[in-house]
Amino acid sequence: MISLELCRRVLGRALATGADYAELFAEHTADHAIHMISSRVDSINDAITSGAAVRVYKGLRSVMATTVDKSEAGLLRCAAQAADALGQGDAPMNIVLRERCFGNVHPAKIVPSSVQNAEKVAILKDGYFAAKEYAPCISQVSGTLKDCDRNILIANSEGLYTQDRQISTRLSLNAIAEKDGQTQTGVFSPGRRMGLEMFETIDPKAVGIRAAKQAVTMVNAGYCPAGVMPVAIENGFGGVIFHEACGHSLEATSVAYGRSQFGDKLGQQIANPKVTAIDDGTIPGAWGSINIDDEGHPSQRNVLIENGILKSFMIDKFNARRMGMAPTGSGRRQSYAFTPTSRMTNTYIAPGTDRNEDIIGSIEYGLYAKEMGGGSVNPVTGEFNFAVDEGYIIRNGVICEPVRGASLVGNGRQILMDIDMVGTDLDMGQGVCGSSSGSVPTNVGQPLIRVASITVGGR
Repeated sequence: MISLELCRRVLGRALATGADYAELFAEHTADHAIHMISSRVDSINDAITSGAAVRVYKGLRSVMATTVDKSEAGLLRCAAQAADALGQGDAPMNIVLRERCFGNVHPAKIVPSSVQNAEKVAILKDGYFAAKEYAPCISQVSGTLKDCDRNILIANSEGLYTQDRQISTRLSLNAIAEKDGQTQTGVFSPGRRMGLEMFETIDPKAVGIRAAKQAVTMVNAGYCPAGVMPVAIENGFGGVIFHEACGHSLEATSVAYGRSQFGDKLGQQIANPKVTAIDDGTIPGAWGSINIDDEGHPSQRNVLIENGILKSFMIDKFNARRMGMAPTGSGRRQSYAFTPTSRMTNTYIAPGTDRNEDIIGSIEYGLYAKEMGGGSVNPVTGEFNFAVDEGYIIRNGVICEPVRGASLVGNGRQILMDIDMVGTDLDMGQGVCGSSSGSVPTNVGQPLIRVASITVGGR
């Protein structure tokens, strides 16, 4: 993408006014998306993101400049802009770059760009019409098949020169069911850090049926009663509760600036002893996995909470300076246009020892949250509010009628203490997480868990 020698010159120019660290990040990303609605292909979109960013540090000051011009002149001009913005000074430094190959534990067997659109459309149609034909009350279906081929280069004044290719695929089906003038939506959007071989293990028809079934179930459901009660939260996307209510508070983006509910709790008990939580970017083929982060640090498995004790945070390179701690392979950015910061990858509550039937059977009256939706959280206080996309009442240890309109309202610190049963069947759900460094793919996950007591909002 950019020669080692040119990178060396660009970094040297970036250091010219006294910076103690310089970094060059270059990117060429091809995004492809096919969208269906009204039983036809509505659009086929291709987008290219190509550019570079030069970032410099001096102590706890940081400046970044970006450019779409990756010629020698353009890169040197970008480096000069970053250096000049940092201030005046002199920092002669002999930069010796050595290329490093960290390997690829997520190889794509079928590169999406090598496949004709007709084959991709056929995959999308399988899922689309499976949803549309699921039940007469399905009034509308939309679907999207996306693939991304991201190529990045990172060089820095510490001698690093490395490159990585990141290929991902995602299918999303959205079904709307209508009854008596009311509508409910069902969504399922599996994704993987792989090419089209994803569909060797994920059936597009099953994706469409799952989305449609959720919509039909909810349109026939009554409204959820409100109150404080025990809640069983299912595996997979149920992990969004931990991701949002607790995970963001464990990112250096919050911790380093005193904006985290857990910032001063390292080594202390912050959760029930049954809770172990992990952020692991090394899982082969997982949606949030990376070989290296966007600062060139190898991805790693970070145990955040172990048996209820806070063990570590997720830390990027710049905030590692502020915190006096080592980076954890967590520096991520949407593109060259964003400054990287600490972000999650595949974040999950680890499997426990409780059987699913025992978890459900322990609840005399409560809510079974089969599918979680979106919500909001304050990382400083940990207060959150999340929608339950598909829920059921539990009576006398038995899952009974479906209910809609449910929400879970609570506090991240409290919910960690109130998780008193953890199942064995870990699964993950795919999402896109937004933060100051843009939107990045993230996995959320957990086994079936029980929260002993939480406020359930209803109609």
